[in-house]
Amino acid sequence: MNLPKTDFGPAPPGLRVRNMQLGWESRILVENLSFDAAPNSWTCLLGESGVGKSTLLRTVAGLVKAFPGGVFEGSDGLPLDGRIAYMAQQDLLLPWLNATSNVALGARLRGEKPDLEKVAELLARTGISDRALAKSGEMSGGERQRVALARTMMEARPIVLMDEPFSALDAITRTQLQDLAFELLHDRTVVMVTHDPFEALRLGTAIHIVRTGDNAGHVSLFPPGHALRDPTDPALRDTYHAIMDALSQRGTADAEHREACQ
Repeated sequence: MNLPKTDFGPAPPGLRVRNMQLGWESRILVENLSFDAAPNSWTCLLGESGVGKSTLLRTVAGLVKAFPGGVFEGSDGLPLDGRIAYMAQQDLLLPWLNATSNVALGARLRGEKPDLEKVAELLARTGISDRALAKSGEMSGGERQRVALARTMMEARPIVLMDEPFSALDAITRTQLQDLAFELLHDRTVVMVTHDPFEALRLGTAIHIVRTGDNAGHVSLFPPGHALRDPTDPALRDTYHAIMDALSQRGTADAEHREACQ
């Protein structure tokens, strides 16, 4: 089944982040964070809990106010308003609505008539059409996340921000939904926060490890290839070691690691 065509042209814009500060309240943990998320790519952000990765996504999504001086924009130079979809770690389904109504929620909140044919197609594509009339309390965690993914797709935004969307699932369901998201979001620019190095290796076109303390800043790695990967592939060994070195703050990856990751 083919999904409805998107309306953002032949390719989505990339995302530019410049001079962002990460932290909470008045405490700054990381300063001058800058990176690019290339068009049609998966950019994964790794780092310890509490460093501000989730806040970064919410800031880019327009849900919280940015620290002064931070810049985030599309690679085409156009405003990001109306071009971002956000998928949180929790499914955030409204418990009094069924799956169909939850997927159509964005249109209803905007006062638009929802495209129920498109809703049905997305529920089918995410493998949840038989639960179209079920409410969230009647579904498993994996089913709820499938509905949340369908709702994200329903918005048809070129840039998708994902905050630990699979972390609460069992290993088998998590792998299945990684596969599904990678397939469905093939024509989007995705930025995903994760705590799982293997998830980053499996999905990431680029991986940015955000660090605090004496080594505050970030390390950028680029695993070989752009397809969905097997994270146990020996070819990814150097990249995995570089990730673990950076996460443990033993210092920036050395030149050999960097060369291996290009």
